[in-house]
Amino acid sequence: SGTLRSGDAIKSIAPDGTTAVEGRCTKILLRQGLDQFAVETAGAGDIVSIAGIDGASVNHTICAPGVTESISFIPVDAPTISMMFYVNDSPLAGKEGKLLTTQLIRDRLLRECEINPALRMLETADGFEVKGRGELQMGVLIETMRREGFELSVSPPRVILRAAAADGGGSGLQVMEPVEEVTVDCDHEHAGGVIEQLGYRKANMLSYGELAGRARIVFEVPTRGLLGYPAQFKSDTSGQGVLNHLLKGYEPYKGALERPRKGSIISTAAGECTAYALRDIEPRGRLFVVPGDAVYPGMVVGEHSRDADLEVNPVKAKQLTNIRAAGKEDTIRLTPVIAPGLERLMSYIQDDEVIEVTPSVIRTRKKQLDPNKRKAASRRGGSVDARQLELLQ
Repeated sequence: SGTLRSGDAIKSIAPDGTTAVEGRCTKILLRQGLDQFAVETAGAGDIVSIAGIDGASVNHTICAPGVTESISFIPVDAPTISMMFYVNDSPLAGKEGKLLTTQLIRDRLLRECEINPALRMLETADGFEVKGRGELQMGVLIETMRREGFELSVSPPRVILRAAAADGGGSGLQVMEPVEEVTVDCDHEHAGGVIEQLGYRKANMLSYGELAGRARIVFEVPTRGLLGYPAQFKSDTSGQGVLNHLLKGYEPYKGALERPRKGSIISTAAGECTAYALRDIEPRGRLFVVPGDAVYPGMVVGEHSRDADLEVNPVKAKQLTNIRAAGKEDTIRLTPVIAPGLERLMSYIQDDEVIEVTPSVIRTRKKQLDPNKRKAASRRGGSVDARQLELLQ
């Protein structure tokens, strides 16, 4: 109720009842349909944008200075996953993008947090921890920054765990993790594969029914289990399935998940890949690069067929001689490479790897490019989730 006029003193009340910021209304923009125009007065029921109060956020009450209580509101879901955003420090940094520095990345993330209420940002010693509601939201943010000309490195997403009092009134704490309620609509012939894959991800099936001739299955799945699953779901259902999920709450930690991921094939040299070198590397696993791609030491060029990492030289060239030999002029044929996209890489990379994002290409690399430092870090051991569990316990 009430009327707002241009020039009136106003303030913003936070959800906890404290005054967040005070200011003066300098402009009122009234919206009608897709158009908006400046007015001097706005009343109850008008959809308006106002200027003159910086710092108000979602669920804040903007009111007259004499008001002391905020109106009721619907809380925004808390973030469930987080990712680290770093300055791109690879040997190829600065060659493809124009927005590179820490300050530019920080300002861009702060602007995003102002318009996206589900995001949170925390500055750390070596980067920015961005928290959100899912890998899709993170992927949209990273892709938008990439198209704007940013270069940056991002870590794999990890679930935000909590500590709560143990059941039974004990004095200890137990680790809680976010759990999603997942609803799947798919053809009946695909239902078995969906149930099997989600079973590997600690899912609990709540119901199995039929809707419009298709199967409707409802699961409880830890948020960790859904990371990377949408891409797998498209393959399992031949693109015909529908997947929806909603945060249900926090439940006790359900244990480690099995990761079918093998080791990485890592470059030990800088330069351009050659077909001669890739021909010998290809039998060792699946390649991510093609002849002519730029590589550097520490960059991941493929997936090893075994669990351990493999270091190779993908830029080795064939030595030229003046001696004729049988088979010397044979054409080298390599298996076509399907480069994984950003969404696939976010759930694919290991804890000691990062995604290098540039306007023209997306690469995967080890966070530590020096092989000696990587070996020292691997001896210390422990995944990110394991270290987080230790801190909570």
